[in-house]
Amino acid sequence: MSSTSFGRRGFLRSAAAGTALASLPAVPAAAVPAAPKSRRRTATFRWLGTSGWHIDVAGRTVLVDPYLSRFPTGLSTGGFDPATPLRVDTDAIAAARLGTPETILVTHTHWDHFNDVPHLATSSGARVLGTLTAYHLGLALGVPAGQLSPVKGGEVLAFGDYTVEVVAALHSRNAAYSMAFPGVRTEAPSRAPATIADLPEGDTLAYQIRVADGPSVFLMGASDFVERNLSGLRPDVAMIAMPSGDATHAYVPRLLAALGHPEVVIPVHWDDFESPLTNPPPVAPANAARLRAFTEAIRTVSPRARILVPEYDTPYTF
Repeated sequence: MSSTSFGRRGFLRSAAAGTALASLPAVPAAAVPAAPKSRRRTATFRWLGTSGWHIDVAGRTVLVDPYLSRFPTGLSTGGFDPATPLRVDTDAIAAARLGTPETILVTHTHWDHFNDVPHLATSSGARVLGTLTAYHLGLALGVPAGQLSPVKGGEVLAFGDYTVEVVAALHSRNAAYSMAFPGVRTEAPSRAPATIADLPEGDTLAYQIRVADGPSVFLMGASDFVERNLSGLRPDVAMIAMPSGDATHAYVPRLLAALGHPEVVIPVHWDDFESPLTNPPPVAPANAARLRAFTEAIRTVSPRARILVPEYDTPYTF
C-alpha cells in the first residue's frame, strides 16, 4: 500500500491531501521541499476508525484507542442498548495487522475506545497508559499491573525514539450537556465488566507524540479540551475529534488557536464505528453534513492548514 507523505512545518510533499468523502471539497496541496532525511525522522499513522491510530516510528509500534471489534449497540439504528454485552472480535483485530505494539495510549474508557485494549495488552505485552479508571478496569479484565501506567496529565514520558506528553482533557457533551456512562473507578470492580455500561468515561486525556528529530502530533479522543492545558504544545499535526452538537462553545476556533494553528488537521470520530472497517468509511447522512461543516470551520479558522479526512488503514507519513 502506498503511503501519503507529509513534510514538517511547511509541508506537503505529496500531490494531494486526500479525502474519505467524494462530496467534500478537494484540499489544495503545495510541493514544499522537506528537510534532509539525514536530519529528521518520520512516523507513519494508520487510522483505525473512531479516534484510533496505529503508529509506526523507528520500527516501534504505538496504538491509540484501538477499537476493531465494532459490534452493534443500536446506537446507529436508534435503539441504543446500554446492556449490550462486551465482546472482542479477535478475527477483526488480527486482520488489522497491528504487529507487536509496545505502548497503548487510552484517551478514556468508553467501550469504543477501551473495549479491545485489555486483549491487545495481554496478547502483546504492551504497556497501557491511561487514567486511574483505565488502570482499575484493566486489572479487572486481566491485564497485569506491571503493564498498566496510570497518568493524569502533565507527564512527559521518554521512550527513546519518541516522547509522549499527557494532556488532561474533557469529554464531549451531548445536546443535554451530559454524556453516556459518566463516572470513574477508584478501585478495581469486584467483577469483570460485562456490558458497555460497565465501561464509564473515567476522565479524558489527550496525548502529544513527539518523534525525536521529527514531527509532533496531537491526538484527541473526544471533542472538548482545557485551553490552558494546550499552551505551548504547538503540534505540526492535530487529530481533532468532531464535536457533538453545539454544547462546546466556539470549539474549532478556540481549539486551533490554543494549538497554534497546526499545519495539518485531521478530523476523527465522525465514522459509524458499528460498521466494519471498509473504505470509504461509513458515515451517517447527518454526520456527513456535520463533517462538511466541520472541515469548512477548520478552513475558515486556519485557511493555510492542510485538511486530511482519513481513510481506514491507509498509511500517512509525517
